[in-house]
Amino acid sequence: MGIAAGGSTHKLKYGHRAHNHPVRRIGTDTCYITSQNHGFVLDTESLAQDWEPLFVNINDDTNEGIRHKSKPFFSTQFHPEASSGPTDTEFLFDDFIGMIEAYKAK
Repeated sequence: MGIAAGGSTHKLKYGHRAHNHPVRRIGTDTCYITSQNHGFVLDTESLAQDWEPLFVNINDDTNEGIRHKSKPFFSTQFHPEASSGPTDTEFLFDDFIGMIEAYKAK
């Protein structure tokens, strides 16, 4: 989604692999423990103006998710379905269902 939004990526030296990677939701002090398995990261500064970061990796300050500022689009770089915390990021599925319901109601 980041590349489709005009962003660019770069290869991480070691990648983010395994459980227990802490991420922070932008605009909050809330940290979530996540499961990750990726070797590339989105360059946040390369995003178009209508996109913004949603999560940041606490360990290396890299992007872990983006969202559109006005449209109902968001993504994560980690695996919210893996329940690392054990259900820390489960709310993202509720957010997604809410967006579908809002779209259907139009």
